Formats: sequence, C-alpha cells, structure tokens
Amino acid sequence: MSPDELSAGLARVCARAGLGALSSEPQRLTGGAVMESWRFGAGDQPYVLRRAPSLAFMEGRPYGHATEAALIEAARAKGVTAPEVVAVLEEADGLGSGFVMRALPGTADPKVILACDDPAKLLRQAARDLARIHRLRQADVPDGVPVIDYRAAIADLKAQFMEAGGDRPIIALGLKWLEDNCPPEVEPVLNHGDYRMGNLLVEGSTLTGVLDWEIAHFGDRHEDLAFGCMAVWRFARYDRPALGLGSIEDYLTAYEAEAGLSVDPTRFRFWTIYRTVWWALGCLKMAAQWRSGADRMLERVVISRRTSEQELDLLLLLEGDALADGITPKERMPDDYLYFGEAETGEIATAVAEWLTSIKDRLAGHDRFQLAVARNALGILAREYAICPRVLDKELADDFLSGKRSMMTDPTLPRLRRDALDKLETDSPKYPALAVARALWSESTEVID
Repeated sequence: MSPDELSAGLARVCARAGLGALSSEPQRLTGGAVMESWRFGAGDQPYVLRRAPSLAFMEGRPYGHATEAALIEAARAKGVTAPEVVAVLEEADGLGSGFVMRALPGTADPKVILACDDPAKLLRQAARDLARIHRLRQADVPDGVPVIDYRAAIADLKAQFMEAGGDRPIIALGLKWLEDNCPPEVEPVLNHGDYRMGNLLVEGSTLTGVLDWEIAHFGDRHEDLAFGCMAVWRFARYDRPALGLGSIEDYLTAYEAEAGLSVDPTRFRFWTIYRTVWWALGCLKMAAQWRSGADRMLERVVISRRTSEQELDLLLLLEGDALADGITPKERMPDDYLYFGEAETGEIATAVAEWLTSIKDRLAGHDRFQLAVARNALGILAREYAICPRVLDKELADDFLSGKRSMMTDPTLPRLRRDALDKLETDSPKYPALAVARALWSESTEVID
C-alpha cells in the first residue's frame, strides 16, 4: 500500500469515527513480528493504526480484529492498562483488516525498559495486570475466542512439526515430553497469549499499556505466567527470569496477591516447555509465510532462524530430567581455526553488512529498522558459512517422538548439546542463554558410555 493510499484510508476512518482531520502523516513503528503498527495524528491527538499486512494473512485465524478490539475493551473494563480502541476498520476504508487505538505514552523497547530505575515496581504492576486479565470469563467477551484443549493443542504442535519436516530431534523430545506430562484441564480464564517484554508499554518504571492481543484465548492461567518467564523474553537480562525484571518468586508472589490464589509449580513447568516448543514452531512458520507470499517482509526469514534459540532453551529445560538420572556428559566445542585463503562467502556477507552500517545515518524510521534486520540476516549467512550447515536428523527425531529412544536411555545428549550450541552460535550468538549453556555444559565431568 502506498503512503498516499494509507493516508487517504486513515482520513476516511477519522471522519467516520469523529476523530477530526488527519494532522500528521502515518509513521511505521518498529517491532511487531506479525501485524503492522502506524502512528499518526488526528485533530490534536495521537493514534496508532494496527493492521494486518494483507487480508490473506488473516485467513485461518480463529477471530478477526473486531473481536480483538472487543477483547481489549473488556480487559480495560476489568482495570487492565490497555489502550482505548476508537475505531475498527471497515471494507470501505480501504485499509484491510485492523483497528485504531488512542496512543499511550511510553516505549515497548525492551532495552530501554529493562534499564528502568525500579524494575521491581514494574514487575509487580505486570503481575497485577495479568491477574486482572485472568478475571475475564467467556461471558465477558464475544463468541469465537477459542478455548484451548491441552491434548489437541499438543497434537496441533506435532502436526506443525511434521509439516515442517519432522527432522529436529530436540523439538521431538519436547513434543514427547508434553504428551507424557500433560496435566488435567482446569477452569479456563482469558489468556493474553503473548504477555511478555516487548508487548508491554512502559514510561519510566510505570506500566502504561498492554499491547498485542491477537492470540488471546481461554485456558490455564499458568500458560500466560510461564510465557513471560521464558529465556527468550528476558532479552539481555538472563539473570532476571521474570520478564527480565526480577525473580520468578517475586513475580508469582505479586500475582498471587492480586489473584487471590496459588500458582502450581508443576503446571508452570509444563506450560514453560509447551510454549518453548510452541515458539520454536512459530519461528519455523515465519519462513513458510515468506515462501507463500502472504508476507514477504525481511523479518520473516530472520525470525525463522530463531528456532535455534528455542531448541537450546528446550534442551536446557528437558535435560534436568536426564541429569536427575545421573546422565552428565562432558562436551566441549573444538578450537577455532584460522583461514588465510581468498575471501569466503561469509566474508563477502560481512563486507556488505559493514557497508550498510556506513549508510545507516542516512535512513530513518522503519527504513533504519529494516537496515538493522538486513545486517542481522547477512550476519547469519556469514556465521553459518564459518560454522556449520543446518543440523537435521529425521530418523532420530522420529525415534524421540515415538518414545523408542529418549535422553534417559540413549547416549545422544552430547550430540544434541553440540548441535544446539553450533546452530545458536550461527543464528544468534548474542543470545544470553548461549553463554550460560556453554558454561554449564563445560563443567560436566562424566561422559555417557
């Protein structure tokens, strides 16, 4: 969509919703792996348009933006710090699927937020708002918001895994663990579905907005709690496991105080592993979306390579069971080597990335963000050429998935560790869990026979 078409469509929405004339042109906001966000002015107020990149992108989703907007308004009625929705897009607007919200102060940038003066205060506020979200029941929202069936959800992940090739042994281990450890269902509450750093708007040390409600559903409250504590959402603060802000104990204590109930550690662990598998497969799907043409944004192909982050995190989670059974192999990576020949493919990619760095000051807004993504993509190519190709093993994955082999009975853990480290060194070498895993695994002294 051209800038003129976008502005014309927003002008129609503003007129229909009584927001006044368009007073500033829309500017694309950074972030958002799925939906687009555009900030603009109407009258003397700032607003944000949230829209799908295409109508085809909405196909197969359980509900559309009108229902998402209603969910946000229902949450606001329960005291959740959520933005006010002022208009839902209509076909005549010519903007596709989406809605307009009143802009809130603050930033969603994790780097800024995690450097705040009072992370403990912010963590308590995040726990408070999540407990308020969980007060919503099916009668509070429109029809169509799905209720998760735990076993069906695992089966769906398994189907996604097979569709993606079924050849990643660590993910197969995770799926098998989920099948073997699925808890009984409990009364479903509204889950935000994506409650983590990056979707929280913060000003100073104060929560100012809960964003991105597109995958909200009804299910176990422990799923939302666990998701925000995954290693990937701690960003640079791996040492603060609850949203990158503090300890899980403090987070759950604050949540229990607001919710008036206790958190079950067993269910919390199940949903941590479930969501780690879920996000690993979600990353894989990004590449499929790009290949299909539904969304050709550069972020899709780059995010797809973050599957390796979840594979390493998943192995760290699962191997606790193996270590409890006395399996503690020692595994070290080979020393680096020096190369003195002609320029390699990776070196060429690095050269292009360095040139892009030289022109970044000439770009602004979303173009500058896309340049950073392009540099990241070139970095992946350079590191992959230097380290290793993709590590795939359909036969081993099938054996893990069927239960024929497991970490407890088969001496495969050293190789899984090596593969996970190699892949992540290629895809995301600054991921905090990588250094943690290297240190942990290099300390092991026993080797599996």
